[in-house]
Amino acid sequence: MSDFRNGYSMPAAADMSVDAGLRSFMLGVYNKLALGLVLAGALAWVVGNVPAVTSLLYTQTAEGFSMTILGMVLQFLPLVLIFGSMFFMKNPTAGGTSLLYWAVVSSMGASLGWVFLRYTGSSVASTFFITAAAFGGLSLFGYTTKKDLSGFGSFLIMAVIGLIIASVVNIFLGSSMLYWIITYAGVLIFSGLIAYDTQRLKMTYYAIGGDKNAMGVATSFGALNLFIDFVNLFLFLLRIFGGNRN
Repeated sequence: MSDFRNGYSMPAAADMSVDAGLRSFMLGVYNKLALGLVLAGALAWVVGNVPAVTSLLYTQTAEGFSMTILGMVLQFLPLVLIFGSMFFMKNPTAGGTSLLYWAVVSSMGASLGWVFLRYTGSSVASTFFITAAAFGGLSLFGYTTKKDLSGFGSFLIMAVIGLIIASVVNIFLGSSMLYWIITYAGVLIFSGLIAYDTQRLKMTYYAIGGDKNAMGVATSFGALNLFIDFVNLFLFLLRIFGGNRN
């Protein structure tokens, strides 16, 4: 449940009127997000369904499967890329942030191959479409609402940290009740973040003031935030709707 929140700033106030420039900017973000989801989905399918690739990252066990060393490296690679960029990209450029976006999308997509090993293909597909429909509605709300979600977003980001801590604790506790509490809380938290990040993107557009490099940076960081929100919402919904192979 990685999160990337430092790529661009949110102004105290912004003209929330809709214009052609804003629509073009948001369309660029959504197009990049859509292509990222296609790439990530394709890589996850290859990892989970092509035996020669699957065997590099996973091994069969009596309980199902476990990760190889390479598989564990791949699981943590997206986090390494994101947190590493915070130190090495002090003055981000449009090209550099675009490269970061595709690197994170590719590594995260490949690291999700386990989804196809654990859940049936039909449940993965149906949950993806449920997530896409929910994402569309929540993002539309964030785009059109006149309510300032900045305070709400701060709470949600803190909730993500709590969610991560609870998930780590439950690795040791193995509590079924806590598992489901985390699951439903995760759905609510990332649903809220989708609306929040969409509104923040809209306000960021006005703060940029037409700067082309800043526009390119905001497009990539915005798509990355929404991609992470989408994937996490999908994974939590998959816990609820996914059908296990076993």
